[in-house]
Amino acid sequence: MNDKTATRIAPMLAVSDAPAAIEFYKNAFEAEELWRIEGEGVAGLAIDGAEFFLAEESPEFGTRGPDGIGATTVRIELFVDDPRAVQARAIAAGAREHSPVNEHAHTTFGPQPIRRMMQGAVLDPFGHLWLIGKFLD
Repeated sequence: MNDKTATRIAPMLAVSDAPAAIEFYKNAFEAEELWRIEGEGVAGLAIDGAEFFLAEESPEFGTRGPDGIGATTVRIELFVDDPRAVQARAIAAGAREHSPVNEHAHTTFGPQPIRRMMQGAVLDPFGHLWLIGKFLD
């Protein structure tokens, strides 16, 4: 039996209202609720298998959401087949457009260079910035 846990990273978003955030992410990004800790405002969700978590702000634990501090310190990159459709669904669910989905090019280097991509962004009702995009080559 192999007891080794695979390494992975899953962001935990601080939000002001966990139940409302869960419903927003379900509606905006078709997130699946994986689990919820009853009475604690903590939940695990997944978007097409990509896990993330959320928890209500906890200043005593040192966490505040973007709406609690008036800024965000992280950009969440969501890669999907149809960025325009996902952005439109997020806006219909209550997000605010930050930038439209457009094609743009980058000059990069490294083992996996990025050349062209489509990307736009929304600000969710809890202050998190979601960049929604797709690599084109």
